[in-house]
Formats: sequence, structure tokens, C-alpha cells
Amino acid sequence: MPFPRSIQNLIAQFSKLPGIGPKTAERLVFYLLKQDKSKLTDFGHTLLHVRDNVQICERCGQVAEDKLCTICNDKNREAGIICVVAEIADILALEKSGEFTGMYHVLNGTLNPTEGITPDRLNIKKLEERLAKGRVNEIILALNPTIEGETTAMYLTKLLKKYNVKITKLARGLPQGSDLEYADEVTLANAFKGRLQI
Repeated sequence: MPFPRSIQNLIAQFSKLPGIGPKTAERLVFYLLKQDKSKLTDFGHTLLHVRDNVQICERCGQVAEDKLCTICNDKNREAGIICVVAEIADILALEKSGEFTGMYHVLNGTLNPTEGITPDRLNIKKLEERLAKGRVNEIILALNPTIEGETTAMYLTKLLKKYNVKITKLARGLPQGSDLEYADEVTLANAFKGRLQI
């Protein structure tokens, strides 16, 4: 039995979200239909509030409700260290570790010439503007250990050398609790390169 057009339209909208297939979209729609009207109204208002009030931080490129995000506005953060990430979601993962207390810069992707993602499509100019002010001591490249991430890291390293700042990248190696026999060659090679004295 086909669903009413309004249900089909809502399933189609959910299916457009990343990581949501048709079956998951159906489950979400039918979950929402089971909720009382006030919860659905709150859900709708929240979506509209996000659309109307969330913008991109003019300094780092992450989401904000003001011109600057909460991290850029935090006077307790180390302003002289900038951690460069590919996507906004990467900030959440790094913040959960509780180890980093500096600032961030979101590139909005990584270099991938085969898909048309060239340096001019990334948020690199704003990073250079931040460095040109001379208040940054270190850039940490926190990009995924993929071909695109490594290519972007190499490009940025060459580009940013002229600003005379320390450029580092996150250590790569074996994840906690993993078995050596299941690690790939690149992971093992990075584990050897990033070994620490004990």
C-alpha cells in the first residue's frame, strides 16, 4: 500500500540527509507521526530557529549564533594556536578529548582535484588573514589520514611557511586496544614514525 503523498514527500526529504537511506527515513517519519502535536511543533520551531539564527563564524568558519562562535569568543582559549580541521564536525570530536584549548579554523573540505575541489574552494584565505596579523605561534593540521587529507596538509605546509609559524600535525598510529596483526601498513608506518620515548 503506497503512503499518502505528504508522507512520501517527507520520507524523500529525510532521505536527502547524509547517511539517511530510505528505510531510516521511513523510520524517522513514522516516529515523528507517533509524537503528539506539541512535540512536532517544538521540533519544527527548533528547525526554523536554527535556519534563522545560525550563521558561520566570521573568524574560524564554524557555526555560531553571533558574528563569532563560542570558541572564538572564549577569552580563556589560547589564541596563538590554531587547529585546522576539514569539517565543522571535526571540532566536536576534538573538543570531546578535552586536550586542545586553542582556536580552530574550518577549511570546509579537503583538496580533491578530481572532484573539482581546488584551494580556492576551501576556506584558506581567511586562515592566511589570521596568520598575517602575526598573533599565531602554531598551526596544528588535524586532517584525516586520507590521500585528500595528506595532500591538503602538504599544500598548507608549503603555503604557510612564509608566515614563520610552527606547523605541526596530529600524531598517527595504532588506536588504543587494536591488534598489530589487523593494522594496515600506513598505520604501522605512522606508529613507528610517531613513537615516543618511555
